[in-house]
Amino acid sequence: MFKAWGTLSLAVLCFAAGVTAHEHHTDKIEEGQAVSVDPIDSILWVHILIQTLAWGVLFPTGMVLGIIRSRWHVPVQTAGSVLSIVGYFLGHGHKGRQFSKNIHSAFAPSLMLLLIIQVAMGIYLKLHMEKGIHGRIRRIVVKCHGVVGKLMPVVTWAQMVFGGITALGFCRGDHLGQCLAHFIMGGAFIAYGVILTILLLVGQLWIRRMGRSQEFFDSLVIAAWGCVNTFTEHRWGTAWVRNDLQHTSMGIIWWCAGLVGVWLSRKRDGTPKRNLIPGMVILITGWAMSAHPQTLPLSNMVHKVFGYTLMGAGITRIIEISFVLKDSNATTQDGSDPNSFQYLPVFLLYASGFLFMGATEEQMQLLSDAHVSHVSYVLILYSIAFLLFLFVSMLLHLYAVSALGEHSKIDPEAPRANGIPNGHPRAVDRRVRDAEEFELEGLISEDDDAESPVAAKERHGA
Repeated sequence: MFKAWGTLSLAVLCFAAGVTAHEHHTDKIEEGQAVSVDPIDSILWVHILIQTLAWGVLFPTGMVLGIIRSRWHVPVQTAGSVLSIVGYFLGHGHKGRQFSKNIHSAFAPSLMLLLIIQVAMGIYLKLHMEKGIHGRIRRIVVKCHGVVGKLMPVVTWAQMVFGGITALGFCRGDHLGQCLAHFIMGGAFIAYGVILTILLLVGQLWIRRMGRSQEFFDSLVIAAWGCVNTFTEHRWGTAWVRNDLQHTSMGIIWWCAGLVGVWLSRKRDGTPKRNLIPGMVILITGWAMSAHPQTLPLSNMVHKVFGYTLMGAGITRIIEISFVLKDSNATTQDGSDPNSFQYLPVFLLYASGFLFMGATEEQMQLLSDAHVSHVSYVLILYSIAFLLFLFVSMLLHLYAVSALGEHSKIDPEAPRANGIPNGHPRAVDRRVRDAEEFELEGLISEDDDAESPVAAKERHGA
């Protein structure tokens, strides 16, 4: 196994350097264009499918398997690494459509280097060298391996977006600014939905330990994002054009409302308190985007549906806090059984993110020229949102079931803590007890702590 991983790492390292110097043919690209008019050939389609499977499915699944110390972590990551190498070769061996210099090909070597580093750290940890200086090195490598593993889905998402815009030759010249706005903001809504899904299904104990309400973190991010938008949506010193004023005013209301949300996230005694400010901000943003003026009728309709979807996310979030949870954190103490209504605002954030990412000027012009109706396009984007929501939920289910000790299979080679393998149900029960004892700390007097079991039994008996 170790020899195979070593050979794999060496192969990745060797071809990465060679492929970086590979020159793409651009003789068929017309002047002023980013891609040729040739269709995408079968080799490039296979490259897209393989890389989507490896980076989009196998690596995130392997990441979760690594977190729960499953014996399937190494096989899944090995399969993903092999597929990513094959896909990398295919990406530089296709025919048909030609591409000019682009960010997708420029970012690929960095992504493969990250994979090489991750594989190397995985091999080192699998050797279980813990004596002498290796004990200190191992602790550092364990943390770095975990950080890089959790970073991989983020950079993979960026590379997939780069691949999409490269395939169509979008987001160049004057279109770059609005492209960045759509993809960054749309991706932010999707990320918000993913984070809320994590907190909903497996993050309630973490929120309790933090001693903050969920709206504190939401409002803090909203305020920070509003400050960025306030000073970046308009080129200061130049004339106000098109939607500059609306974008800037939207940034202003975000940081104003975010500050209010932070303030309202605590009671007078300092304990956490839920509030409706993040939901109101999402609702107001959706209303503003539904009335955002556009040049194409198709773009107008897509932006309107995006605004309505975002308004739905804000309204359902308000209903969830006020009437479903009634200002509590969850329906149960550990959040293991959320109310079915709580999934609705989370999913609507996924859908609104994909709608906004799919509403750039060039995309709308392409669909308008092809006479695609906004209904068909919106349904396709909703379908993609459903698939991502399903995949995230499945990964969290895999983590939760294993962490709770149901049908978990523990890697016998995994590091142990106090004689108990990581991910063992007893270890989870201990973490739950620690969290409960942390919250009860201060309510137990020193006399109670000092009281012997016999005295306590006699007192309760009396």
